[in-house]
Amino acid sequence: MRIDLHTHSTASDGTDTPAELVRHAAAAGLDVVALTDHDTVGGHAEARAALPAGLTLVTGAELSCRIDGVSLHLLAYLFDPEEPELARERELVRDDRVPRAQGMVAKLRDLGVPITWEQVARIAGDGAVGRPHLATALVELGVVPSVSDAFTSEWLANDGRAYVDKHELDPFDAIRLVKAAGGVTVFAHPLAVKRGSCVPESVIAELAASGLDGIEADHMDHDAPTRARLHRMAADLGLLATGSSDYHGSRKTCRLGEYTTDPEIYGEIVRRATGAFPVPGTGG
Repeated sequence: MRIDLHTHSTASDGTDTPAELVRHAAAAGLDVVALTDHDTVGGHAEARAALPAGLTLVTGAELSCRIDGVSLHLLAYLFDPEEPELARERELVRDDRVPRAQGMVAKLRDLGVPITWEQVARIAGDGAVGRPHLATALVELGVVPSVSDAFTSEWLANDGRAYVDKHELDPFDAIRLVKAAGGVTVFAHPLAVKRGSCVPESVIAELAASGLDGIEADHMDHDAPTRARLHRMAADLGLLATGSSDYHGSRKTCRLGEYTTDPEIYGEIVRRATGAFPVPGTGG
């Protein structure tokens, strides 16, 4: 089985619609794909309706968190999307995305970049606006050659000149909320230092002790030594080690299935989940 547990659609900051994403996942030879848009489940219904035969959909979301001033993302899988407390927190994060993005537009303009909110809103469309939309605008304006080049301290990285904070969950609260909704949590790209500051390993150990289920070890932003280090860490802490593409369509260079999750690990994620179940495709 080929299993990719981290992808994005136009419901957040990907360029494929949810329907396109599941069709592309099937064409890429995947057996299982998780749709994990940022702080939203808005793409799930469309993905489910378009799901090709032979492809299984794992519903999820990538939750924005912060601890000790450092941003981190938790992948939440197979939770009940109607659970009210978790739904309320996702809404708070989403509602803060627009003023936060507008604040980054203002900072970029102060830095001499001729970006406009109208341009960013056009790029985001109906999706939950985020930094990749601003990065795409910087590419359109010729400020940077690629989206990844916008995520530096010069521009949009966590310590960047144009960065603005947003409402984010405490990760310990996020783990508690996802568990209460019957879901499973995996720390996304935990040592992706090119994105900015990362939490220390001691915090990962504390999260593991508080119920974190896994860490995303195999990811495009982890080099080979880092991936090996994360697999060792997972073994030491009793965590599941996953692999995923973090696919964003044409917005990033990663391909669907570029990194994958071991079927046994996937099976354990499904076994632990009680809030929702994987959706087998019947030919949408």
